[in-house]
Amino acid sequence: MSATASVTVDGVPGVEIAYDRKGAGPPLLLLHGIGHHRQAWDPVLDRLAESRDVIALDFPGFGESPDVPPGVPDEVDSYVRAVQAFSEALDLDRPHVAGNSMGGLIALRLGQLGLVRSVTAFSPAGLWTPRQRAWALNVLNSMHRVACRTPPATVRRMARTAAGRRLMTGMIYHRPGQRSPEAVIAETAAMAAAPAFDRVLRLGRSGITFEGDVPGIPVTIAWGTNDRVLPPSQSTRAHRQIPGARIVPLPASGHVPMNDNPALVTNVILQTTTL
Repeated sequence: MSATASVTVDGVPGVEIAYDRKGAGPPLLLLHGIGHHRQAWDPVLDRLAESRDVIALDFPGFGESPDVPPGVPDEVDSYVRAVQAFSEALDLDRPHVAGNSMGGLIALRLGQLGLVRSVTAFSPAGLWTPRQRAWALNVLNSMHRVACRTPPATVRRMARTAAGRRLMTGMIYHRPGQRSPEAVIAETAAMAAAPAFDRVLRLGRSGITFEGDVPGIPVTIAWGTNDRVLPPSQSTRAHRQIPGARIVPLPASGHVPMNDNPALVTNVILQTTTL
């Protein structure tokens, strides 16, 4: 089921969040990364929905969700509060949450604030050094510029071949050839059209980091061994900072591992939600 929820964030009404919902069981929120959209989770959605009430959402300003109205503070925690308000609107009682990249950072913050039952973070942002942060944001900005400047007809032509999909998405997928042409076309269009992209990128450049522990709930931090955006060495810093977290390597997986190894990603999430 696809739908849209309208929520109030920081006293500002009319923040619209598009989402897909499928399955039954304990609620599980899925959070995408910067420039992506909720369909990043499509490779694992059906598997998770066999035993979970799965809700994949588009952050405001990404995918099918319009940008936030004026008055919402320009800060990462506004996304945290938007997810909190979204959960309340759907009557989700402290859902489990899994997030990738920017979504992983927000998932960790939700866990830190006690708003979720468990956190599974795939290559989360915010555990970087200044150099690693600059590299990651430059990679994403380059992908955004290419998406904006490449004519749709060219995107469609390139997406028809494995080599073209590798050229377009090889920085985020370790196995870009197995991403469907339709998915590559859709996510390229979503990145080009995202009204919040530049604003969130500026927030990242301002020095955002994740600080502190996430106590009291199960936390898993999983990293693709072939992540070219956020190097998997950052998992060492995650272990020091969040000593209770389970650290899981994802072999032969890139920055967005749901496409590269959907069975493993599914198992990692399900294991965390049953700890």
